[in-house]
Amino acid sequence: MNFDKLQAFAASSPLLTSIFVVVTVALLFTEVARLFRGYKALRPAELTALINRDNALVVDLSASADFEKGHIAGSRNVTSSQFDPENKLLAPARNLPVVLVCRAGNASADAAKRLKKAGFTQVYWLEGGIAAWQQADLPLVKGR
Repeated sequence: MNFDKLQAFAASSPLLTSIFVVVTVALLFTEVARLFRGYKALRPAELTALINRDNALVVDLSASADFEKGHIAGSRNVTSSQFDPENKLLAPARNLPVVLVCRAGNASADAAKRLKKAGFTQVYWLEGGIAAWQQADLPLVKGR
């Protein structure tokens, strides 16, 4: 395909060309925003490495009942409704790696944003949450 054919297609299909431009701009915006948000998404294998290498604090934002059904070994439970960057568990970890986890990954991403705004320096969240952890065949601990 050469440039002349591309121009001819764009001229004959303005709707498709517009959709392509909008999708491209949206993807670029999303990727640039991800670079500057200040916290990083982790996959389960990356979280395991961070726990083993840097002794990261893992904070599970699940409801207490869900936490007891299964959580990542060593994680601490702070429900979303009680989440506060000044929490006695979180405040001392301001300069340590803190990883936020929830069931699906949505609440933990929002909480990561709050921690970063509060001045925490090493903030992470488990992309896909506990569901992604289970899909990676990694173990969960039951009980408190």
